Amino acid sequence: MEQTSGGGAAGTASGPVASPVESVDRALRTLEAVAAAGPAGVSLADLSAALGVHKTTVHRSLAALRHRDYVAQDPATGRYGLGPAAVGLADRYFAEDDLPARLHGALVALCAATDELVHLGVLSGAQVVYLDKVEPERPVRVWSAVGRRNWAATTALGRAMLAFGDTPAAALDGYVGAVQPAGRIDVAHVAEELAAARRRGYAVEVEENEPGIACLGVPLLRGSRPVAALSVTAPADRMTAERRAEVHARVCAVVPPLLPPGLALPTA
Repeated sequence: MEQTSGGGAAGTASGPVASPVESVDRALRTLEAVAAAGPAGVSLADLSAALGVHKTTVHRSLAALRHRDYVAQDPATGRYGLGPAAVGLADRYFAEDDLPARLHGALVALCAATDELVHLGVLSGAQVVYLDKVEPERPVRVWSAVGRRNWAATTALGRAMLAFGDTPAAALDGYVGAVQPAGRIDVAHVAEELAAARRRGYAVEVEENEPGIACLGVPLLRGSRPVAALSVTAPADRMTAERRAEVHARVCAVVPPLLPPGLALPTA
């Protein structure tokens, strides 16, 4: 799947700003080139060509990055990939504590675009935790609360993350089996919902948690892995199939420019 993401670029309107410390800049450029290569990794020769720097110089940058575990070398192929320290930095950047602050602007904009209640949530075991919400000014509101939990298998937020996390069948059994009261939903129904979510780019839930309430959920991906999800909640009689398609189109139009670098929405 392609992804629609946020991002930025260093420099000014007149061009990139010269680095005050060339060796540090070269090491960071090397790290970026290794990251861009993806899981397959990259050879020293290809890095040298991509950076326009002699192999000996690139090798020194790689040695420093390997020393701090930002880069790792495959002993079988000699190719370079990201190391655990680089992954750890990314995990801290997208930690739950930071997500509400980084994504609140996107929630505000999505609420304004849809005139509906919008949530941000993450997986926590077999449940989702609601980290943030923005609601429109309406005389009658849908009740919700930041910090509350609900079952991942029964919510649009949870289904969005499970669908795009390629949840294996054995794990899905666990998510469904955790739902209380027991027998409330079955694995086949949830599996169908996850497959449909992958096809159309969003998950849905209609009156499975509260009578008269429906939700649409869209995952936020880092690479191919969901780290959170956004949902739009409305009365079920207003959240028709046509309205869901309209809401999803607005999500795709409004949210991507407001995402922090590294996060993306799935697109067909």
